[in-house]
Amino acid sequence: MSIINPHKDRYESINKRDFRSALVNLLESEYKILGSRKLINLLADDIENLHREYYPRQSEVGFGEIVFRTTKDNGERQSYGKKTEDYASQTVVLPLITKEDVERRLFFKKGDRNSNYRHKEARDIETMVRLIKTAKAQGGLLSGAELSVLMNRSLTTIGKYLEAYRQKTGEILPLKGYVLDSGSVPTHKGIIISLYEQGISPLDIVLKTGHSQDAVDRYIKHYTQIRLLIRRGLDEAAIKEITGRSIKVVREYLRLYHNLNPKENTVISEVKPSERTSEAFSKASGNAEGNDKNIVHKKSGNGSNNALSRL
Repeated sequence: MSIINPHKDRYESINKRDFRSALVNLLESEYKILGSRKLINLLADDIENLHREYYPRQSEVGFGEIVFRTTKDNGERQSYGKKTEDYASQTVVLPLITKEDVERRLFFKKGDRNSNYRHKEARDIETMVRLIKTAKAQGGLLSGAELSVLMNRSLTTIGKYLEAYRQKTGEILPLKGYVLDSGSVPTHKGIIISLYEQGISPLDIVLKTGHSQDAVDRYIKHYTQIRLLIRRGLDEAAIKEITGRSIKVVREYLRLYHNLNPKENTVISEVKPSERTSEAFSKASGNAEGNDKNIVHKKSGNGSNNALSRL
C-alpha cells in the first residue's frame, strides 16, 4: 500500500513551472480568458504544439541544417485575393550546408575563370536540388523566391539553374510553381504535354515532373481533345464552344500543338465562330471526348511497368 508523502504539494509544484502551465496562467491572468479550465488547457496544448512545430528542439537539427517554414504540399492551388497566411504551411529542416560542401572547399584547386564558374554553378545546382527534394520529402514545397533567399542568388539565376538541371537530367524538380500549378512557372503544362507527345506514359510523367496523377491526366485530356479538333480543321472559336474552355486556355493548347508538331501546316485562323448547327457541334464534341479517352488509356498502358518497377 502506497503512503501519501506529507510533502506532496511541495514536489508537485516543480512540475507546474513548465511552459504549458505558464501559458495557461498567461491566458487567464493577462488575457482574461475565463471559462472552462478544460477549454483553456486545450488552447494551451494547441499553442504548445504550434511552438514545437515552428521551433523544434536543437537536438533535432543537425550540422548545417536550418529550420524553415514553407508552403505545405497538400494540393491546394493559389487563388486570387487569398492571403499567404491563409494557406497551409509546413516546417521543414533543410540541409543548407553539408560536410561534403566543406570538404570540397578545403580541397578545391583554383583553375581558370571559366572552370571556376562551372564549379560554382555545379555546386549551386547540387545545393538547390538537395533543398527542393528535402523539402518535398518532408511535405513542403519551396518556391523560386525562397530558394533565392536561402542560396543568396537572384531569381534569374535560380531559373537558369532549374533549366540547366532539367536539360541535363530530364527531371522536373518539385518546385511549388510546378506542383501546385500556380502559374509562376509557365512551362509546366508545356513540359507535361511535350513528354506525352514523346510517347512517355502518364505514370512516368508523374514521376518525372512531380505533378499529381490527377493534374497530369487533366492536362493530357484537355490537350488530346483539342488536338483532335485541330486536326478536324476547327478554328479556335469553335474549339472554345465545343470544349467549354476559355479562349486563353484554348490558345495555350494551340500554341503547344503547333510548337510540338511543326510539320503539320494546319492554320487556325482567329475568326468568329463558324456557322455550324448544334448537331454538328455536338457530334464533334462527342467524337473528341471519345477519342480522347482512347488516346489517354492507350498512352497510360505504355511503359507503366517500367515506372512501377522504379517506385
